[in-house]
Amino acid sequence: MPVEPSGARALVVRQYRASVDRELLEIPAGKRDVAGEPPEVTAARELEEEIGYHARQLDRLCEFYNSPGFCDELSHLYLALDIEPTDGPSPVGPEESAMTIEWLELADVEQRIASGALVDAKSIIGLLLARRHLAGEYPGLS
Repeated sequence: MPVEPSGARALVVRQYRASVDRELLEIPAGKRDVAGEPPEVTAARELEEEIGYHARQLDRLCEFYNSPGFCDELSHLYLALDIEPTDGPSPVGPEESAMTIEWLELADVEQRIASGALVDAKSIIGLLLARRHLAGEYPGLS
């Protein structure tokens, strides 16, 4: 998840998700679809492909199982710091080609969760941990 240098805002995407038949506000994410690729390399590659940004620093925040009741999908969450735009995103599917990129004030995260504007689990986890990490309250994983 990319955060601007001041740490006040994060870049998020708004995209339609057919499974819930609505647009969701989400942190940028991607699948580990390159065999043997380390998670941090996947995170950097997906950041560039999905939203067209490069991070000079990736801080590992956490790992979590998305739905352990029925699958073994494990997510690796990174905070992207010292970001800079590249030549632009490289959309690979219909969901990505229709998504928009926007800034989200980190101070507004709890209000967005409470109002139902932010309902994606990985995004809630990532944004809340990012705020704590940037405030020096959460060390992340080593």
